[in-house]
Amino acid sequence: MVKPTQPNTQALASPAAANDVAAGPSHTQWGEIVQLLGAEIAGPLSSALERIHGLVSTGQIDRQNLRALRDSVTQAREAGMMGQQLARLASGRLRLTRERLHLTQILRGVLTQRSRETQSRGIQVRQVLKPIEVMADGSLLFGLLNALMDWALANTHSSIDLRLDLTSWPAKARLVCRFAHRSLEMSDDPRSKEMPEALNSLRWRLVEQTAITMGVLPLREDEAGITVLTLEFPHTVGDEPGLSGDIVPREARWEPERPQDYMPSSNSKPLAGSHVLIIAQTRDLRVQIQAAVQHMGLIVDVVGGMEEATQFCAEGLPHAIVFESALRGPDFDLLFEDVMREVPSFSFIEVMPDPHMTQLSTATADGLARISRQHLVDALPSVLLFELSKEF
Repeated sequence: MVKPTQPNTQALASPAAANDVAAGPSHTQWGEIVQLLGAEIAGPLSSALERIHGLVSTGQIDRQNLRALRDSVTQAREAGMMGQQLARLASGRLRLTRERLHLTQILRGVLTQRSRETQSRGIQVRQVLKPIEVMADGSLLFGLLNALMDWALANTHSSIDLRLDLTSWPAKARLVCRFAHRSLEMSDDPRSKEMPEALNSLRWRLVEQTAITMGVLPLREDEAGITVLTLEFPHTVGDEPGLSGDIVPREARWEPERPQDYMPSSNSKPLAGSHVLIIAQTRDLRVQIQAAVQHMGLIVDVVGGMEEATQFCAEGLPHAIVFESALRGPDFDLLFEDVMREVPSFSFIEVMPDPHMTQLSTATADGLARISRQHLVDALPSVLLFELSKEF
């Protein structure tokens, strides 16, 4: 029998105002999430610590154990970042905005951004997407779609099927994600009836809570080795004015939000969860760039040269690259051409050593944004905000 996993029904009992966050899980449920966070950080770190003890005692480590050590640290780091995003959702102080967004185009952009990752894992993503626009918070929508892909990629033993269409009545945008959560070869194995723990990991919690915060209804069904998640969006932009239900006429405009009784907090980060790669030769510049964006809730990776950057991007693209101007050369040109051919709207930000006027990518002939090193602290957050928000 199909047993849908649904969010807290109390949270969905009445629609929240555009600037409010829907009531989330109970204290007990948040306690379970915190417990899960602790386990997903402690497990990989314990494994890493064992290998470090082995390195200390023997003075050497083979390539296999070194790779396992790196993977363990990466897993713990990812869990910590997901914990930060969940804490942001739990804060109750998110300043949400509703804007008209082309859901289909944004989803296709996310899939294009993740194409290297899916190809390197040998996973096919099959799409049947109708052109649909919704009224939603752009940052959270982007985060939701990426979290969905993270969760599906981590759990699938097959292809990932995505379908975007409208419900019959009342018409609402509906995104359906379907994949096999166990191998077909295990269909006769008694253990195959057990639900994989990874299905209910922090990745799932992040999908679920991001959806609830947006007022999106997440309905999940797990049966016979197949997982189907349906996301229903509450406000769909319609073709004709005067439509009933939750369809919003294309000509309609949302009224400005009323000021809140509180000031924006550190949890009000429109780009939280976006992934930025920093390429810089000198440690001082790497630290300076990281310090300039540390309050933005970004996922940041750092490499010291173009060879490392090329290897990094081969496994999966970040959402933006901030690089030192001194690294311009044939290797950079190859990376730039390769990335832009795959994702034409990709954001590159060049850090110049000398005083230089800050330029957005829309104002340069080569599509590179530029910023002087001396203006990093003041200008880099704003430049990143513009560059990473272009698709919305």
